[in-house]
Amino acid sequence: MQFRVRLASCISKGLNYLTIMAPRNLWHMRSNFLFGSRCWMTRFSAEIIFKSVSFRLFGVKCHNADSEPSENEDLLNNLLTMGVDVDMARKRQPGVFHRMITNEQDLKTFLLSKGASKEVIASIISRYPRAITRTPEDLSKRWDLWRNIVTSDLEIVNILERSPESFFRSNNNLNLENNIKFLYSVGLTRKCLCRLLTNAPRTFSNSLDLNKQMVDFLQATCLSLGHNDPTDFVRKLILKNPFILIQSTKRLKANIEFLQSTFNLNSEELLVLICGPGAEILDLSNDYARRSYTNIKKKLFSLECTEEEVQKFVLSYPDVIFLAEKKFNDKIDYLLEENVSISQIIENPRVLDSSISTLKSRIRELVNAGCNLSTLNISLLSWSKKRYEAKLKKLSRLA
Repeated sequence: MQFRVRLASCISKGLNYLTIMAPRNLWHMRSNFLFGSRCWMTRFSAEIIFKSVSFRLFGVKCHNADSEPSENEDLLNNLLTMGVDVDMARKRQPGVFHRMITNEQDLKTFLLSKGASKEVIASIISRYPRAITRTPEDLSKRWDLWRNIVTSDLEIVNILERSPESFFRSNNNLNLENNIKFLYSVGLTRKCLCRLLTNAPRTFSNSLDLNKQMVDFLQATCLSLGHNDPTDFVRKLILKNPFILIQSTKRLKANIEFLQSTFNLNSEELLVLICGPGAEILDLSNDYARRSYTNIKKKLFSLECTEEEVQKFVLSYPDVIFLAEKKFNDKIDYLLEENVSISQIIENPRVLDSSISTLKSRIRELVNAGCNLSTLNISLLSWSKKRYEAKLKKLSRLA
């Protein structure tokens, strides 16, 4: 046999480990071997079978088929002392609890130095436990890169409190640095990048090539539609839809073609739509967008609306396409039952943003205030609570 496999048993903290040694390129293993799966390793006619093997750090821990990996008790005690919701953390990322080496104390010290409270730190770890696997060096480097975009440490702490995944999801600082430089180079402002970092942090986890492909596609789309400032186009589109860079070019292309063909838009009209109210539609599955529009047409046609009225309705508020079929139909039916005409809905499509429970309570209040819904400007059904209540008081005094 032209290769040797040395198996050496050793004891560490009462656990059995196997060290596997073999000349390079003489055996092959499945790519998921290092994550604890059972596998077969074959070298020509020789077969070696390793059953129930799971790797931890630099060793191979041998388990019986029915045994469960043990948790790191020191880590568990540390997290409980820090006020971490261990049950929540265990549900979200249970693998963290089986690590022998973690950096929870370093993480705590680092975040305290940036102005985070102990309660915020505990909340961050509870919701994204893998944060404790980051080294102090990685944390410091990543924080400095974020400060190229965000104006203060406190602002970063606030982002982490809302969405810890945005900071801790990746530890590839070089990729983050390259993406920041690239996005600045294509004309995005610090404000744009801050919005991306806050709302769509996965943009910075994308490979640099993937972000370049998307920006190239958007700039080419801009030029094909007759707009001579692709930098301005990309900036406007990202401001309207910060998730655009984490979509596929295939999805964007299909949705742009759907909007142009469905509504018979010329190039200028299409540019205005996708840089404005229609920007978020580009996120949708193309099949979903088509099904949703088909349902809208079907429902409005049943109420004797014309094709022109249907298109006016959707173009004036494209977000209506996001509504599921049942929700859309139920809201229309309820408003009609309350003597709101379909023409009123066509003129004020934003009323469909409100939940049915909100619509019911507001309509009840307006009727009690003596309002006639058939002649009322129903746009107030979708107003903010503060604005609506001020209007309701005024209407009540006039009644």
